[in-house]
Amino acid sequence: MSDSLSFSASPSETQRAKQEMRHRVLALRDGLSVDEHAAHSRCIAQRIAALPSFANARTVLLFHSFGSEWNSVLLVQEALQSGKTVVLPRVLSSKGTSRQMALQTVENIARDTAPGTRGILEPLPERPVVSPETIDWILVPGVAFTPRGERLGYGGGFYDRLLPQIPKHVPRIVGAFDVQIVDALPVDSHDCSVDAVYTERRVFHCMRE
Repeated sequence: MSDSLSFSASPSETQRAKQEMRHRVLALRDGLSVDEHAAHSRCIAQRIAALPSFANARTVLLFHSFGSEWNSVLLVQEALQSGKTVVLPRVLSSKGTSRQMALQTVENIARDTAPGTRGILEPLPERPVVSPETIDWILVPGVAFTPRGERLGYGGGFYDRLLPQIPKHVPRIVGAFDVQIVDALPVDSHDCSVDAVYTERRVFHCMRE
């Protein structure tokens, strides 16, 4: 998928370009068949679970997939079964510039989560909260990614606020369907990049600053 975009655009033009890209990539992702979605998700989860960085991590920040995202619950289950401390985000505020998330542990997905923002399963409010500094591996969600590790999120800016709070040496890993890989993305100065992207077909090792 090729996209030649100008990065000298005005803020409004950049936001418009981002929204257009979201619509295009989400349509491709939504178009995957049930069988393709399941098979590709298993492949992505297996590739990520085999990473030495994941195997050696003790406290991992993951997320519960929603909509047509790849099934990240497969990795959550793997992490729980291997005895890791599993942390999921819970949205505290989704308005204005105060959009923030709490990081909380879960030990059982069915017991320790409930639908939150956008219907995404999030930790219950009473689950233990952990500091971003304690995270030593992170799975990053998103809509589209480039081979250089640039990321387009869903537009809320939650991870662009969260990632700078996590130590820079912590691996930032993405799982995504191959249809989510694009040649270029409209980016802002605050947009956070990732270290590697794993799809069902390819692996991209990125040079994050």
